[in-house]
This record gives sequence, C-alpha cells and structure tokens, in this order.
Amino acid sequence: MGMLHIERVFDAPRELVWKAFTDPDQVAAWFGPVGYSVPRDSVEIDLRVGGHQRFTMVPDDPSYPPGGPSDGIFDEIVEHELIVGHEDLTPEMAEVFGSARLQLRLEFRDEDGKTRLVLDQGPYSDDFEGNAREGWGSSFTKLDALLAG
Repeated sequence: MGMLHIERVFDAPRELVWKAFTDPDQVAAWFGPVGYSVPRDSVEIDLRVGGHQRFTMVPDDPSYPPGGPSDGIFDEIVEHELIVGHEDLTPEMAEVFGSARLQLRLEFRDEDGKTRLVLDQGPYSDDFEGNAREGWGSSFTKLDALLAG
C-alpha cells in the first residue's frame, strides 16, 4: 500500500487552476480520464471544511469499464493554496482500490506565472496505483485543454 504522488505544472495562474478544481461547471468539463465524462448535473461542491464534493463519472462508450460515484469530504481548505479531503469507499470499491478510505491532498503553488500542482492520494494497493496515476494523467490532458481555451 502506498500513496500516489504527482507533480504537474499547468500553464495558467494558480487562481484559474484552483477554479478548475472547485467550480462545478469546470470539474464537469475536464474530470475523468479520456473516454469518461462527468455529467454537470451530477456535480455538487460545498467548498468548506466538512463540506463535500460529489459527482458521477460515466464511460463515453458502453463497452468501457463502468465509472461510478465519488463522494468526498473536505478536511482542510486554504483558498488558492490547499485542498485536503477524504472519501470513505463502499466495500466493493475498497476491494478494488485496496483501502476503505482514500485521502487526497492538492497543493497549488505559483511558479513563474504558471501553477505547480502537487497531488498526493491514497493509500492504493500496488496493483492499483498505476491505474490511478494513468487516470490523473489522462484527466490532466483534458484540464490542459480547458485552461488553454
């Protein structure tokens, strides 16, 4: 079991990258790996400590593996700087991910007019960590396009 660690620089100011993670319209526009979507009507964000972020990810093609709901709780928020939260998983999802509770920490750092995002998530089983890394990378490709537009 281990934590996934990703650092990625986005060619956009920190406030815009923050908004992409906290505005329901924007989350629906980019979240999920290529081949999956998040319907806007499924996204709810109550951006405060103890608040939640809920959405459902669905495959664009019925032959893809199913997506599913996500229901996270915010544990710490520092506007434009930090989001910390967790999600308690169903027993079926816990078996897939290798953990009953996933932690997520997102740091937003200024970097010469761009934004360095530092993401830590898990714990994941060794078998699933690569899938999570690939999913975030694919999602970030969609986020790059949103930020460029």
